[in-house]
Amino acid sequence: MDQKKYWKVFFDIYDDLPRGGPGNEASLRKALDLMPELPPEPEVLDVGCGPGMQTKALARIIGGRITAVDNHPYYLDRLRKECAQEGLADRVTVKAGDMANLEFPPERFDLLWSEAAIYNMGFSRGLQAWKQFLKPGGYLVVSEAVWLKDNPPPDVRTFWEEYPALTTIQANLETIRACGYDLIGHFTLSEAAWWDHFYTPLVERLDVLRARYQGDAEAMEVIEQSQRETEIYKKYSDYFGYEFFICRK
Repeated sequence: MDQKKYWKVFFDIYDDLPRGGPGNEASLRKALDLMPELPPEPEVLDVGCGPGMQTKALARIIGGRITAVDNHPYYLDRLRKECAQEGLADRVTVKAGDMANLEFPPERFDLLWSEAAIYNMGFSRGLQAWKQFLKPGGYLVVSEAVWLKDNPPPDVRTFWEEYPALTTIQANLETIRACGYDLIGHFTLSEAAWWDHFYTPLVERLDVLRARYQGDAEAMEVIEQSQRETEIYKKYSDYFGYEFFICRK
C-alpha cells in the first residue's frame, strides 16, 4: 500500500475519536493533585495535543492559558471549533507545530503536558528538548507506554516490535533523573482510561469502516491492525500499560 492511501485509512479511523490515545479526566486530576505549587493561573503547553480532550479539561480545571500544539490540521481545526463551542477559546491557543522543533521563548511555561505523544520523539530526547521551555521549578507531565511485568508472551512482544524503545517504569525513572528533573510522582493508567474514550469508540468506528471499505484488502488490513491492538490490550493488559510521570525542573 502506498503511504498516501495508508494515511487516508489511518485518519479515517482515528480523526473523529474522542481521544488519540489512552487517558481520562480522572488521571489528569490525579496528576494535577501532585502539583500543589502550580501557580493559580499557569501558562501551560500541551505538546502533541491531538483532538484535545485533555486540553479542554486542563482549561476548565486549572484556568490559566493553554497553548496546544499538534502537526495534524484536522485535529487543530476540530479543537478550535470545540473550544469556541464550549466557551474556552479565550484560554486555549491552538497552534500548528513540530514537537521536535518547538518555537517558544525559553522558560515561558509553568507546566508542559504531553499525553501518549512523547514516543514520537523518544522519551529521553523529548525530556531533554522540552526542558528549556519550563520556568525554574516548572512541571513536566508525560504519559508513556511501559512494560508492567517481565517476560511478556510472544504475542505481546511481537505487537510492540514496532516500538523497540518500550521499557520498564524503573528505566524511565532513571531517564527522568538523568535528564535533570526531580521526580514528583508516577502512576499507571487504569483500564477505564484505555476503554472509555479510546478503545470503545475505536471498535465502534472500525465496524463502520469495514462496511465502507468492503472489498478493499489493503484498507481492511489497516482496520484489522487497529482491531488487533484492542484485542492485545484486552488479553494482556497485565503486561503493559501507560504510565503518568510527573516531574519538576
